[in-house]
Amino acid sequence: MEQVPTGGRLVHITVTDGYDLKGYKGDTPVTFVRAEFNQVTLGDSAKITVSSEGTAKYNFTSSFEFNPEGGITLNDLAHNPVFLTVTEVLQKEKKQKDEKNLILGQAVVDLLPLLEGESSFEMVVPLHPVQGSPLETPRPGSKQCSLEVKVSVAEPLLTAAQVLGSNLLKVTLEGAYSVPESFVPTGTQQNYMVGLQVPSLGEKDYPILFKNGTLKLGGERETFPRPKKWPIPNILAPGANNIPDAYIVGGPYEEEEGELNHPEDREFRNQAEYTKKRIIWDLESRCYLDPPAVVSFQKRIVDCWLWPVEMIRVPLVIAPKGKAGKTEKTDDESQLSFHGVAYVNMLPLLYPGVKKIRGAFHIYPYLDSTVYEKTKLSFSLFRDTGHHLNQNNKVGGINSPLTKPLVSKNLKEDKTVKEKDIDGKIKPGDVQAPSIKSQSSDTPLEGEPLLSHNAEGQQYFEAGTYIVLEIQLDKALVPKRMPEELARRVKEMIPPRPPLIRWTGGAQKAVSDYHTQIKNISKAILDEYYRMFGKQVGNNIDSETLEEQKCQLNYEFNSSGKYFAFKEQLKHAVVKIVREKYLRTTSFESQEELQTFISELYVFLVDQMHVALNEAMPDDVQSTVSAVHTSSEQLRLFAFEAEVNENFEMAAVYYKERLVREPQNLHHWLDYGTFCLLTEDNIKAQECFRKALSLNESHIQSLLLCGVLAVLMENYEQAEIFFEDATCLEPTNVVAWTLLGLYYEIQNNDIRMEMAFHEAVKQLQARAVQTQVTKEKSTGNVEYAEEGGNIESSLGPWGTINDSSTAAVKAVGAGGAGAALSILDEFLEESSKLPSESGEPILSTQFQDSSIDPKQSNLFFKEIPEKKEAPKCQDSSAILQPAPYSGVSQTPTTIFMETIRFLMKVNAVQYVHRVLAHELLCPQGGPSCEYYLVLAQTHLLKKDFTKAEECLQHAVRLDYLNPNVWGMKGHLYFLRGDHAEAKACYERTISFVLDASEMHFIFLRLGLIYLEEKEYEKAKRTYLQACKRSPSCLTWLGVGIACYRLEELMEAEDALSEANVLNNYNAEVWAYLALVCLKAGRQLEAEQAYKYTLKLKLKDEALLAEIHTVQEMVGFGNPSF
Repeated sequence: MEQVPTGGRLVHITVTDGYDLKGYKGDTPVTFVRAEFNQVTLGDSAKITVSSEGTAKYNFTSSFEFNPEGGITLNDLAHNPVFLTVTEVLQKEKKQKDEKNLILGQAVVDLLPLLEGESSFEMVVPLHPVQGSPLETPRPGSKQCSLEVKVSVAEPLLTAAQVLGSNLLKVTLEGAYSVPESFVPTGTQQNYMVGLQVPSLGEKDYPILFKNGTLKLGGERETFPRPKKWPIPNILAPGANNIPDAYIVGGPYEEEEGELNHPEDREFRNQAEYTKKRIIWDLESRCYLDPPAVVSFQKRIVDCWLWPVEMIRVPLVIAPKGKAGKTEKTDDESQLSFHGVAYVNMLPLLYPGVKKIRGAFHIYPYLDSTVYEKTKLSFSLFRDTGHHLNQNNKVGGINSPLTKPLVSKNLKEDKTVKEKDIDGKIKPGDVQAPSIKSQSSDTPLEGEPLLSHNAEGQQYFEAGTYIVLEIQLDKALVPKRMPEELARRVKEMIPPRPPLIRWTGGAQKAVSDYHTQIKNISKAILDEYYRMFGKQVGNNIDSETLEEQKCQLNYEFNSSGKYFAFKEQLKHAVVKIVREKYLRTTSFESQEELQTFISELYVFLVDQMHVALNEAMPDDVQSTVSAVHTSSEQLRLFAFEAEVNENFEMAAVYYKERLVREPQNLHHWLDYGTFCLLTEDNIKAQECFRKALSLNESHIQSLLLCGVLAVLMENYEQAEIFFEDATCLEPTNVVAWTLLGLYYEIQNNDIRMEMAFHEAVKQLQARAVQTQVTKEKSTGNVEYAEEGGNIESSLGPWGTINDSSTAAVKAVGAGGAGAALSILDEFLEESSKLPSESGEPILSTQFQDSSIDPKQSNLFFKEIPEKKEAPKCQDSSAILQPAPYSGVSQTPTTIFMETIRFLMKVNAVQYVHRVLAHELLCPQGGPSCEYYLVLAQTHLLKKDFTKAEECLQHAVRLDYLNPNVWGMKGHLYFLRGDHAEAKACYERTISFVLDASEMHFIFLRLGLIYLEEKEYEKAKRTYLQACKRSPSCLTWLGVGIACYRLEELMEAEDALSEANVLNNYNAEVWAYLALVCLKAGRQLEAEQAYKYTLKLKLKDEALLAEIHTVQEMVGFGNPSF
């Protein structure tokens, strides 16, 4: 890397012109400009008289020496601007020895462009008036007076490599809120200071200090946006304190990175920032990081995520006589008071693309052991390192450390305070400090011991004091792949496939052209007929007259040449049919072959001629039969029923029919892909998902499913691209961020895993807040009461905290799917030994997984085989949303449970076990009712009915009134063949006011049980309910069977006909139609229905025997008799 030359370089500041100036004594004053940098005067310009237009030609150049080896350094350029002070020179009056000078205003020149590799730049900077200056009132027609300035250096201070490898750190301290009540504006003046250290200039630490905060009383909120201020002393003009184009803009608490960013903290922060005392700084300090310092900065964060930010109070005392107007700080050890510390989680700065963290951080008492435990630092910035604290002209600046410490030890920290009384409820501000083990930016830290050795610092804790801090880098430490690059990588893996272009030629087009020519010729013949014989002819023309007219018409066509014109008109269309329809483009080998082809072609042309004539002149007598078309949604339902029946071949037929109808519909491809996941055909599923993605490269669910398949097939590099692209296209998608975090967990990348999970939680919280606001706007009620108290949702690091009665197994990490399953099984065994103390079920309610679907019997009326499998997908064309169930209580979701719903929706069960382990170990998750439902479903997939029953027992204890629990229990008993218990569970499910998430198969299976028990009226009502919700062949078949058994033959025939329309390949439908026709005495229909029953190979031998019995009884219906 190139190095900056050791010799110094001159930085020139040239003031060329001043605009819109005026003075105290008139509009043409005599003025001069003074340049200052780093509290050193660089020089004064000549005295220039301002013109009547308000301009002044200064052409004044001053300079200072930049020397990285000593003197003015890059940090000084980053931290200090150049101040240009314009002064008016008044004429000497009588008895006055010297001229009198009055300051008009100050301008500020920021030197940051020099750190960006520029060698010169020009700007027009505003001239801020001092108090009482005539410049406070601008000249007529002007807005503000200004100076034109040029800054130049002989060659760039930094090489291109240094600019690329360096960084600029900006730290903004906004204020400290909810400060102790002992902080009062009266009495001894106090200097409130905050400081931290950062690596700079290689391995050296650089202190950043913020001094002289302003103590304000409550009753007034700080405005947004408000300007950031220079941490520079002795700025004369109030406007010159503000950094140009730098503002504190605030923002929603939930979007911050600090500790107080949860919905339950909103009320406390609103009170603290409006009604309580606060200390305001609004200062921004800058620090230049050279390339070695950038590496050190990043390494420091990796070694310890938490960095200490200290806060103290030092009294200001009036100086002795002879130093009037100044203040100084005493050098007594006891003057260092109220020593506190905030722990700032710097880990987000290592997230890809992150350049800024801003948030509120609690102030805790400074205790050596605690600070070392959390930050691995054993020294205090204020206590163990001396600074020029007695120089008030360094307010908020960066000072170099001295060898002598200011205070050897704070004697007050040796005092012991009594243990704080706890009433069992922690105040909003009393959140405990984090431990080094839990370093998420939004994770509360483990509690400090209440027995403290810092009595004054303890007041911060009791008052709930926090600081609002912003740390910003000019460039991200970890670059993030741009969305364009991710899109390009996705295109490389899955090239977009444009819609198929409809071929303009082909056989269909040739036949269509032939029809067109036939219609044109027939119209021409009809027009000629009308011309010759008129239109008054009727339909009662005798045959002799009609034959005579035909001969005259033929003679006219032959004699006029119209016949040959018609032949030529048809010739081109016939040639196209020969070429496109029959694919004949070469000569025939024999005359016999030619005659055979001509005969075949003639028959085809005559048939098509009749088709065209019937279209042109339809016969009013003929009646058209309307074709019945099933919709795409119906086909999806039929396929789902086939999945439940384990008739995967028929399900595949329905899915493929949807694809044939709409090959450009990506949802059809996704549905077929999820079906392939169910059958464990991962290669086919991957093809379907990639086809869907090729149709729409921005479709989030397609990207996520491609990523999931890539992980399952161990294509990890592709999986990362898919997941990252999804988060870039939809940054608010909780499932996308969670899946990305799970991927990083597989890769053992803890930092990025933390980043992804943290972002998922942030988006989940933002969505919850938005939902809350929407609900409040719609209802006008913002209060929630339970037992006379307020309910506050508690959003923790992984989502929303559940009720305290729900125990959570806390552990760190999960070791893969195998470890996840073992954890789940162990927890299940332990929890099975811990029944509820009261013996009564716990009445609570969860967001239920609407993907919990029942299992249907094979062919519906056959004895249920033991090996059954419960499908998990109902409609994977959209990401599964939780089905809210409003009962006694309602527990919001976590990021892991939301991801589990999505994965169960798309049949990615292989991925679910890892997420279930996270949900179990998550402090805010744990064994909820929905957790046990999903776990039971995974056991049902493995046909482990015993463990599934255990899970459902736990779910019943947690939520006795949940219809989904009873519905799944019914499916469990149904699959085990215990239809009596299944019937009881199903009847309980449909008796609830609220429906289960999937009622279709509950009605189907309950209706089947009623048919088996010969309760035909109940069966009929149950099947009709299913028909009303989602009609299918099976629902109408059930109605038809019930009506047939009730001897309601007309209703039975109507229901069976409807079932036949929806699916005419169901052998049982034809069988019962045959029975109805036999009972009704319709022989032809009975024989036809029986023929199709045998053709479709009816497997129910009992039903076939019943048909034979009825046939023998009525004496017909079987053609083989």
